[in-house]
Formats: sequence, C-alpha cells, structure tokens
Amino acid sequence: MADNTITVMGNLTRDPELRYTPSGAAVANLAIAVSRKWKDRSDEWTEETSFFEVTTWNTLAENVAESLTKGARVIVTGRIEQQSWETPDGEKRSAVKIVADDIGPSLRWATATVIRAERSESSTAQPSKKAPAKTYSEEPF
Repeated sequence: MADNTITVMGNLTRDPELRYTPSGAAVANLAIAVSRKWKDRSDEWTEETSFFEVTTWNTLAENVAESLTKGARVIVTGRIEQQSWETPDGEKRSAVKIVADDIGPSLRWATATVIRAERSESSTAQPSKKAPAKTYSEEPF
C-alpha cells in the first residue's frame, strides 16, 4: 500500500478559521506559505513560495485555533487530498490540500510555552481565548 504522508514547514498566511459541523465536530482551516531558497547557475539567490490549504479536525482543530495566529512558523504533518468539483458554468476544477494529523510550532527562531489542554475528546464547546498570544498547546494523550 502506498503511503501518502507529507511534512511541510512554513508560515501561516491567515489566522485559523474554526467551525463546527452539525454533528459537533470541530474543523479548522488554515493556509501556510512554504518558501525555499537556492543559488541558481549564475550564483544568484532565487526564492520560490508554495501555498497550501490545511484542514484539521476535532481536538487538534480547537488547539490550533486557540494557539496559532497569522505569521506563526509551523510544522505540519498529514496527508494530501485532492478535491474535484464542477462550477455552475460547467467548468471542472480541482484543488490539492493537506489534512493535518499534527501541527506544531517551529522552534528554530522562537520559543513556545506548552500548556496541556484541559478538554475531553467529546467536547464541542468553543475554546476560550484565555491563553496568551503565541502560546502553543499540545493535544492531550
């Protein structure tokens, strides 16, 4: 069986958007910019940026929405999914996104304070904004 795991590191391009499904499952959508820099054949630095849409579910979604803000540098591990649809004009469209299994702060140029989240797996209550900005929470075991 083929493995479809991807890990990317980049910066959030917007604050995570937290919503709840009718059944009460939390879902957060976010976007990250991943840049890479290299020297070309003429010894000049070149930079290329790719943008990825990321979806997270359940407790991870709540923790991401409570902890991360636009500009935060993160490491995302998950799987790639392709979605296809047809526009009202009959045009076929598709997009590739990452469904995250885990997201964490990059500690290369920053520090983080980890605070264990006190919420049950079945909790559907919206998270409070009591945590200070740029504080990262981990998912309870």
